[in-house]
Amino acid sequence: MANPPFEIKPNQSASFVVWNHTSVTPEVRAQSLGQQPRCIWFTGLSGSGKSTLANALEVALQRAGIHTMLLDGDNVRHGLCKDLGMTAEDRNENIRRVGETARLMVDAGLVVIAAFISPFREERARARELFGPGQFFEVYLQTSLAVCEARDPKGLYRMARSGKIADFTGIDSPYEVPDSPEVLLDTAAHDVDTLVMQLLSRAFPERWPS
Repeated sequence: MANPPFEIKPNQSASFVVWNHTSVTPEVRAQSLGQQPRCIWFTGLSGSGKSTLANALEVALQRAGIHTMLLDGDNVRHGLCKDLGMTAEDRNENIRRVGETARLMVDAGLVVIAAFISPFREERARARELFGPGQFFEVYLQTSLAVCEARDPKGLYRMARSGKIADFTGIDSPYEVPDSPEVLLDTAAHDVDTLVMQLLSRAFPERWPS
């Protein structure tokens, strides 16, 4: 009598997964690109300027010959995270996926720029743990709620105030300010070019000494 087909139950599958060590290491990939890979993680309220600064930073890095990839909060929800909603659990899963994706890209030798509200310290700490020493730069955009709400580029604050959006960060869901970010930027006090130069000198001192 033939043996029944072997089955792996869903809760058992993880025990069969092992890390496949490749001959081409992250160090080799970085050396081939001639750069030091890292993740620049922008965090701050909606309207604080994350996407604007992330885009300007990538332009500056590309002009300097640095290979980059920009992960934007809205853009990943069109593909990688399109199946997720806006519940607390889904938002945590969104950041988990982004962190893992950013780590893979850093392993590929790239400088990854991530722009996400990422309101909770715990989820940002989990993202940080994925990277090696000196590879994760948390950039906090210290822009007040009043300034962000006055800008309101997408009309989200107006919808949140009118009850059309629930659990909106800064209104009825908290934002936990980073304890010790690598870089703190005041987008209400400086223009984009000045802020980018401040960031370059902090995150890339080997290329842009202060």
